[in-house]
Amino acid sequence: MNFIDGTVLYIDKPLEWTSFDTVKRVRSALTRRMHVRKLKVGHAGTLDPLATGVMLVCTGKATKRIEELQSGVKEYVATLALGATTPSFDLETEIDATYPTEHISRELVEETLNKFKGRIEQVPPAYSACKIDGKRAYDLARKGEEVDLKPKTLVIDEIELLEFSPQEIKIRVVCSKGTYIRALARDIGAALGSGAHLSALRRTRVGDVRVEDCLNMDQIVELIRCVDIEMPEN
Repeated sequence: MNFIDGTVLYIDKPLEWTSFDTVKRVRSALTRRMHVRKLKVGHAGTLDPLATGVMLVCTGKATKRIEELQSGVKEYVATLALGATTPSFDLETEIDATYPTEHISRELVEETLNKFKGRIEQVPPAYSACKIDGKRAYDLARKGEEVDLKPKTLVIDEIELLEFSPQEIKIRVVCSKGTYIRALARDIGAALGSGAHLSALRRTRVGDVRVEDCLNMDQIVELIRCVDIEMPEN
């Protein structure tokens, strides 16, 4: 493999790892194996620490493909806890309000999910990497400052109910670049006349790459340790 001319690694990102952690681990393993001080490594699409699944990590000249790879359609399997909200719309922050769920039925959920198909407007989470006057929204939110983000237009190609209970649903979502599944959980909860937050998230596809095609971090590190590596001629 030629990591300088460029390789795209398919990684199943571990729970509680940031996207930067994943890139840093790959870069460290490569520079150590190749006996070089620097190597370009980047990822095509951020995953929150509390999410797992497909992450494409590009090395060397393949980092030029990041924008192209990021534009691929994404598929997620998400678990939504109903009847409660959090400021971050996931488990990063504590529950700040609770709501009744007795009125929520499978039929209501399916009817509600259908309303999110197609082109929609979505306000990104305050706890996100969006920039406001050069500052990350999540930095402002964590300091307790008010965050005012504008809605973005995105596309939900498919949304399917996989599992149902009045307190929790599991859904499959196929969507465009830039979709925040945490924000989708917030909006679904509101549309159900209750509240919701994301309790689990797995990205199962990016473009043509499925999670079944990915290696875990231990396998990636072992691959780097054992594979034949082509080095450029001096």
